[in-house]
Amino acid sequence: TLRRPPRPVVDGLISTLRVPPLVATLLANRGHEPGEEVVRHLEPDLHHLHDPLLLPGMEAACARLGRAIDGGEPILVHGDYDVDGVTGTALLVRLLRHLGARVHWHVPDRFADGYSFGEHSLRKAREVGAAVVVSVDNGTSALETIGALTEMGIDTIVTDHHEPPRGELPPALAIVNPKLEDSSYPFRELCGAAVAFKLAWGLAQERSGAGRGGRVTRELRELLVDLMGLVALATVCDVVPLIDENRILARFGLRALEGTSSAGLRALLSVAGLGDGRRLCAEDVGYQLGPRINAAGRMLHAGRAIEVLLAEEESTARDRARELDELNRERKRIEGMLLREALVAARPFEDAARYPVLVVAGQGWHQGVIGIVAARLADRFGRPALVIGLDGELGRASARSVPGVSILELMHHGARHMLRYGGHAMAAGCEVRADAVDDLREAICAGARGVGGAAPPDSVLELDAELPLREMTPLLMRQIDRLEPFGERNEGPLLYTPDLRLAQPPRVIGADGTHLILHLRRGEVVHKALAFGMASRVDELTLGAPIHIAYRPRWNTFRGQTNLELVLEDFRVGPRPSLDSPSA
Repeated sequence: TLRRPPRPVVDGLISTLRVPPLVATLLANRGHEPGEEVVRHLEPDLHHLHDPLLLPGMEAACARLGRAIDGGEPILVHGDYDVDGVTGTALLVRLLRHLGARVHWHVPDRFADGYSFGEHSLRKAREVGAAVVVSVDNGTSALETIGALTEMGIDTIVTDHHEPPRGELPPALAIVNPKLEDSSYPFRELCGAAVAFKLAWGLAQERSGAGRGGRVTRELRELLVDLMGLVALATVCDVVPLIDENRILARFGLRALEGTSSAGLRALLSVAGLGDGRRLCAEDVGYQLGPRINAAGRMLHAGRAIEVLLAEEESTARDRARELDELNRERKRIEGMLLREALVAARPFEDAARYPVLVVAGQGWHQGVIGIVAARLADRFGRPALVIGLDGELGRASARSVPGVSILELMHHGARHMLRYGGHAMAAGCEVRADAVDDLREAICAGARGVGGAAPPDSVLELDAELPLREMTPLLMRQIDRLEPFGERNEGPLLYTPDLRLAQPPRVIGADGTHLILHLRRGEVVHKALAFGMASRVDELTLGAPIHIAYRPRWNTFRGQTNLELVLEDFRVGPRPSLDSPSA
């Protein structure tokens, strides 16, 4: 279907912003109208970031950390095992080390400890003699463990972005979370590392004697800007909306990554093929850097990724980064095997009306990749998916959702069938007994049916605009680049160009022969197009037949040369299709 934004809005954006019609159309399709808000979106500025002291608990958290630094008290930074928790942990450790703190770090073992706080947290706090524990990307629901830390005389500072529990909050010294019920913070959609960054910023203000809204010292400001590279990593990989503060953090964080002072990040960029001085985009982070960081926690222990991010020696950084690269290769292999098994397990639940949430389980399914498989299933079936890896009588699950459906809200309906659960709208997790899986599926699906269910299984591509092939030029692409970084609620353009022809026969590529390269022409204009996962459709394509494409334009850098190419989302061969407008 072709989106058709109100013409007056598009014209208003063209005249006030002086942008090409396509860029104005893209902005209008994403809900923007002429005014100050769209100017800030198009031209993000660090000065538009909100003061960290507006966050609940921030003043108490900074004051306590300041006393710990001055008194030489041990501080334990307690993160999580995904990109968000790992980057946020490294960020706070780097800042605290710079301030002269006695700082230690800890992340749980996905396989032995599970998510968030637990007995492992108490052991680590005792081991290092912690006076203060600072959580990153977890802790808002850790009532029991934080209670135990309090009884041990240890102050806990929670930095988190997950939804708070419906009941009692843990007895932490401070809970820094924009989603708390009494929070008046202007933007609630920060990722965990961004909340940790806000704490780092607030502490830098405290150490600089700047107070609310004040400027930090030049040295600390330069460090904070460098640390924004880690925030960009987490912001993109945790799939939070790339609007408001997140857009600013991601935009400037990507630039910080390009020139980072971190030996570990430079090594990671190198093994990912991004270390040639190229300009980074959200896609680079999401598809190249994020998976390598996540691979440590999925396959071995997330501590290996933190060691990379904290590495100061170039040789150490290179060795650790290569290890992450190898772990990521192994992750891909296991993921492919598990996805095939999960698709078989999903067959009895293909009726989307009966099962609006796909819940599948398997004995021995690798805990490190069930989250990725859940995302693959959600994408393929167009509905939320919960994948449970069973180990005998117990199982751990990861859930992923689709836009407009909160998987956490749906999981509330199955609360009595889970040992524990938590997360947010797009991603969540739980622990469940093997004999409760069927009851959990029924409860969640019943709840989903009661609120209108999830998205229909047959997906529809909403195209932003129709564009002649001759107009898709590098000059226009540079204008589109002003909308970067793309992601949740700031999606990249999805364009439609009809009536093309093959300039040469299509070519099957890829190690497993699953992709296509096409050269598409209209008149004298020819563009290279990639069709990932579409090799099975090669027989549809014949020389001389009209081809109509839905695609995303992108830059491709190879051997120092950067060129514009098209990435196909779909294609039709034959008569030109009719594109109905989506209903209002």
